[in-house]
Amino acid sequence: MRAFLPALGIALTAALPSTSAQQTATIDPARVEATVKSAFPTAPADWQSRLTPDETMRQCSAHRNNPPKAVFDAIQAREKATIQYPADGKFLGDWKKGEALAQSGFGLRFTDYPPGNRTNGGNCYACHQVTKQEVSYGTIGPSLLAYGQVRKFTEADAKAVYEKIYNANAAFPCSLMPRFGANKVLTIEQIKDAVALLMSPDSPVNK
Repeated sequence: MRAFLPALGIALTAALPSTSAQQTATIDPARVEATVKSAFPTAPADWQSRLTPDETMRQCSAHRNNPPKAVFDAIQAREKATIQYPADGKFLGDWKKGEALAQSGFGLRFTDYPPGNRTNGGNCYACHQVTKQEVSYGTIGPSLLAYGQVRKFTEADAKAVYEKIYNANAAFPCSLMPRFGANKVLTIEQIKDAVALLMSPDSPVNK
């Protein structure tokens, strides 16, 4: 069955059994929605909206994260329009704050609600190898070791990293990476710190 995590901007599609390559099982969307909502019985009322997929999530799930070109282009254009850039025009913040951000998985789980004085994290290590020092990391995303070094620390690449973190669907529609900025998971300053972690020559990523 399909499940949505629209708060992070992720569309997840699990494999459905079929008797042949040409036959695909179908599931009632209302049943899917009811199942998702039943998984969060204690979620507060103002959290419930996160269970409703937006247009991009609906399209990605309908096409199993492999939309035809017309839909792909429409998603990319719509998501690019959501990107807000730093007022100072600078894309690099503090890489030390970025490392702390990468290590933190706090935020947007209903068990983290209300957040109190804690800020959301990026949980980057859940999907990426970021530094050689960290031995526990996920492999859903590519390794980010020497990310800035390979790219010669160019400003154009720093901007591209900012855009990717702010809204991954603007870079590649139906990406599994969360839309951190577009969905208000991270602030602009936090995203700049994450960019600095990847693009600063002094960062452990590039040592």
